[in-house]
Amino acid sequence: MKRLDRFILKSFLGPFFAILLVVIFILMMQFLWVYIDELVGKGLSLGVILEFMFWGSCTTLPLCLPLSTLLASMMTVGQMAENNELMAIRASGISLSRVLLPLMISAVIISIVAFFVCNNLVPKAYNEIYTLRDDIGKTKNEIKIPAGTFYDGIEGYILRVEDQDKVSGVMRGVMVYDHTDNRGNTSLILADSALMKMSKNKDYLIFTMYDGASYMETNIQRYRDTTFEVQHVDFYRQELIIPLKNYSFEKSDSSRFGDQANSMKLVQLAAEQDTLRKSTKKAHDKQYNAIRQSGYFNLTSQLDTAVIKTKGEMPAFENEEFLVWNDLSREIRAYERAREKSIRLGGDINSHSYEVFDYLYRLRRIDIAYLKKFAQALACLLLFFIGAPLGGLIKKGGLGSSAIISVLFFVLYWVVDISGTKLARDGAASAWVGAFISAFVLAPIGAFLTYKA
Repeated sequence: MKRLDRFILKSFLGPFFAILLVVIFILMMQFLWVYIDELVGKGLSLGVILEFMFWGSCTTLPLCLPLSTLLASMMTVGQMAENNELMAIRASGISLSRVLLPLMISAVIISIVAFFVCNNLVPKAYNEIYTLRDDIGKTKNEIKIPAGTFYDGIEGYILRVEDQDKVSGVMRGVMVYDHTDNRGNTSLILADSALMKMSKNKDYLIFTMYDGASYMETNIQRYRDTTFEVQHVDFYRQELIIPLKNYSFEKSDSSRFGDQANSMKLVQLAAEQDTLRKSTKKAHDKQYNAIRQSGYFNLTSQLDTAVIKTKGEMPAFENEEFLVWNDLSREIRAYERAREKSIRLGGDINSHSYEVFDYLYRLRRIDIAYLKKFAQALACLLLFFIGAPLGGLIKKGGLGSSAIISVLFFVLYWVVDISGTKLARDGAASAWVGAFISAFVLAPIGAFLTYKA
C-alpha cells in the first residue's frame, strides 16, 4: 500500500467511525424515546434495558452506515480540497479517480458489510426486540399504593392507606379488603401501620401490619335468620402474604417471532416467497373452480363445438316472437332473478378474494424485505459517489457545511426510500421499484457530480 493510500484511508476511516458512533447514539436515543413508556414502571433491571437498547441500536445500522459513508467521504475529500492537498496531488499527475480509489474500495467493503448486517444482524435484532417488547408488555407495573385512595392493582385485594413515609416506607391508616373468595366485602383488615416488602423473585408480597384488627363475615344465612356471624381478631403484628403473578420479567423463547418479514434472512425469505406464491395460485384456482361450479355459469359449461356441416346450409332462425315477453310480470321476475344472481355472484367473488388478498398482502411484504437487503447495501456505495465528488466541489472539510449538505441528500434518500416501500407494500408499485427507487434517484445525481468533479 502506498503512502498516499494510507494517508487517504486514515483521513477517511477516523471520521467514518466517529460519525457512525454519533449517529447510532442519536438514533438509539430516538428509539428509546419511542418505547420509553413501555419500559418505565416495570421494575426492569439495568441489564434488560441495556439489552433492549443494544438490539434497538442494531436495527438502526441500515440507516447509520449510508449516512456515515456520505458524510465521512464528503469531509475527507473536502478537507483535502480545502487544504490544497487535492490540487497538489492532481498537479503531480495523479488523477482524481486514482485518488478516490482507496475510498471506493472502502465504500465497497462498507456496502458488503452493510449487506451482511441487513441479512444476519438486523433480523436477529428485530427478533429480540419483538420478544423483549412482548415479555415487557406482560410484566405488570410496580406496586405503588397512592395515599388517600383505594388501590386495586393487586388481583383479589383492595388496599387503602392514609399516609406513607417516603423515607422509611411506613404506611399509616391501612385498610385491606380481601376479595379472593369472590364474596364481596366480607373480609377486612384494619391496621395502624404497615410495611410492604416484595420477595426477591417478585412472586409474592409480604404485608406486615401492626396494631390492628381483622373482621370476617361468614356470609351464610340460616332459615329465618338474616344476621351474619363476624369473626373479630385483634393483633399486634400480623403478616399477610399475597401471591403475585407476572410482576417479574421473564424472557421467553426468541424464536416466536421468526415468521415476521423483518426477522428473516434471505434464505428464509426465499422459502416464504415460494410458499406464498404456491398458496396464492392454489387459492385462486380453488376459488375459480368453486365459482364456475356454483351454477352461475351453467350455459357456459356446455361444449363450445358443433357438428361440422357436410352439405347444405342451415336455415336461418327467423322467429321474431322468440324474445318477446307476453307477460310483464314474467319479464319483471326475470330481471329480479338476474339482479339477485348478480348480487350473489359479486358477494361470492368478494368473499373468495379475501383469502387471495391475505396471501398477496404478505407476499408483497416478503418481496420488499428480500430486495431491501440489497438496496440498503447499494445505498452506501451510491451515497459515496455523491459525497466524495461533492466534497471536492464545495472544498469544505468542516463538520458544519458538510453535515448540512449531507443531511439534505440523506433526507432525500430516506423520503424516497420510505415512499417507494409504502407504494410497494400497498401494491401501487412492484417490489423492485419500491426497493430500488432510491437507487434510481441517487445514481444519476452521483454520476453527474462525479463527472463534474
